[in-house]
Amino acid sequence: MHSLVRKLGLRTDPYIFFISALFMVAFVILLVIAPGPIGDAFAAGREWITVNLGWFFILGVNVWLGFLIWAAMSRHGHIRLGPRDSRPEYSNLSWFTMLFAGGIGTVLMFWGVAEPISHFSKPPLPGVEPYSTQAAQDAMSIAIYHLGLHTWTIFTLPGLAFAYFINRYDLPIRVSSVFYPLLKERIYGPWGKAIDIAAILGTLFGVAVSLGLGSSQIAAGLSALFGLRDDTVLKVIILTVLTGVAVGSITAGLDKGVKFLSNLNIGMAVALMVFVLVTGSTLFLLRGVVETFGLYFENLPRLAFWNDMLADENPATPSWGWQGSWTVFYWAWTVTWSPFIGLFVARISRGRTIREFVFGVLAAPSLFTLIWFAIFGWQAMDFDGIGPAARAAMGDQAGQISAAVAQSVPLAMFAFFEHFPWAGFLQGFGVVIVAIFFATSADSASLVVDMLCTGTPEPGPVPQRVFWGVAQGLVAVMLIVLAGDAGLTALQQVITVVGLPIFILVSMMIPSLIRGFAAEDIDHVTIGKRPRLSEFD
Repeated sequence: MHSLVRKLGLRTDPYIFFISALFMVAFVILLVIAPGPIGDAFAAGREWITVNLGWFFILGVNVWLGFLIWAAMSRHGHIRLGPRDSRPEYSNLSWFTMLFAGGIGTVLMFWGVAEPISHFSKPPLPGVEPYSTQAAQDAMSIAIYHLGLHTWTIFTLPGLAFAYFINRYDLPIRVSSVFYPLLKERIYGPWGKAIDIAAILGTLFGVAVSLGLGSSQIAAGLSALFGLRDDTVLKVIILTVLTGVAVGSITAGLDKGVKFLSNLNIGMAVALMVFVLVTGSTLFLLRGVVETFGLYFENLPRLAFWNDMLADENPATPSWGWQGSWTVFYWAWTVTWSPFIGLFVARISRGRTIREFVFGVLAAPSLFTLIWFAIFGWQAMDFDGIGPAARAAMGDQAGQISAAVAQSVPLAMFAFFEHFPWAGFLQGFGVVIVAIFFATSADSASLVVDMLCTGTPEPGPVPQRVFWGVAQGLVAVMLIVLAGDAGLTALQQVITVVGLPIFILVSMMIPSLIRGFAAEDIDHVTIGKRPRLSEFD
């Protein structure tokens, strides 16, 4: 394998690269020759996991959040993620925009209107009337629970582990390095390579699902704008074109490509949010932003531990309950991103302290998410009519966005824009934002996967980076083809199954970090210096 790497002009661990590529190609081939059985297998796996292990996902993320708060507030919070004299490479603003755009930018565009409206029209909590005031309040609380602190907990835990062990101990930039306190030198052997291969495949699938959702939303936007037929062919064309854009950004590298796209994209998203605030029900939305803070923190304890245990008592609900399609899907999907986002955030966070890292990665994006959902979600529900009196006064105008979501979830944002001035321009602007978020996620993930293979922060040869960019696009295309008319349901099935082993892997990072913290000589002046690996012997 080493000779093949030299002949191809690559710079990578041959076993990690070729075995990961082999599994990826084998999966694509299986989707081509047997899409039906593969789809059935994922459907059965998704049902078993959500029925039997949904509670494990929900409890696990709460444990992760508690551990992160403890790590930041404890005496270990002063530890710098790097040598003692290291300082952050990027400004706070660039740091935030890079981690956010590479994180869940596409998710906010996709679900910013769709999720609140979905819970508003079909309340998941028992005894709540659709379109009522209570339904609106619960919808906002649940949407922000799904995309707020808990989502960023799933990114922050592996990010902290990577930043600590890679930046502080100068270990290779690989997921296996996190487990040095547990595996020692075996991270360089079969165990370590198996961990890295699993992380690469999980990242490919996680990003592919996001690209699939992004292409669905862009297709819905183009259909609304130009009357194009919103079908699988259009989505495949979109994936092909935007994968090409992402590959172009990949060749430019982290600083030129990803940083530029991230700053541009977050600026456009903020401009869109401000436009909705100013041209919409401004006073209502400002009050809504303030009230949403209270609603979120009031309902968070209940929502964080709710796992739909009584779903089986209702014969009208699926065996996996409401949360199998929402919360468990979110956590399984997000955790497949965690090696990618974690390594990416660790790469751009060198020199920050543990306390700064944890609270920065947890708080800043969660705050932006809350404001985003408060503005888009409340405005969408206001357009649909909150309460019987408002809906009666609106007549035929009531429930238009809910009807669009019931028809097609990707249509939600574009149906929402129809209520604003310059609706056509807004819809086109929204398509551009989703497309750039798409490219940012794809090129960031490709650069990180390349780092997992090389084990170094220096980018590999251009063909090597381009390979992973094309691979992500190819997997996304095949998942879209597999999904067909089932759409989001098929993507949920795939990612729930893939997410389980990655979730277990990330959970094991907590004992590894605890072992790492225990090796620090906190009571002496060595705090902040680079410790030795021999301390784990």
